[in-house]
Amino acid sequence: MTKDDITAEITQQPTTTKRPKLRLIPIWLRLLIVLALVAVAAIIGAMVGYAGLGGGKAFDVFKPEVWRHILDIMNGKIDK
Repeated sequence: MTKDDITAEITQQPTTTKRPKLRLIPIWLRLLIVLALVAVAAIIGAMVGYAGLGGGKAFDVFKPEVWRHILDIMNGKIDK
């Protein structure tokens, strides 16, 4: 065997030591990020829907009276 053959055999052999994959963002943090993004999307969607489709002011979505009125309409207590 020549020196080139030995180096070729060494480079062709698979490495048997595998390193564990290091996660940059842990799974629990990914879940928190997804939940936070869902909450932000729901808030923005409610604001856009109330202001664009409902004709109100966007920040009125945060008033409890508005949600009571919406729930009353949904439950059939008030006719629109």
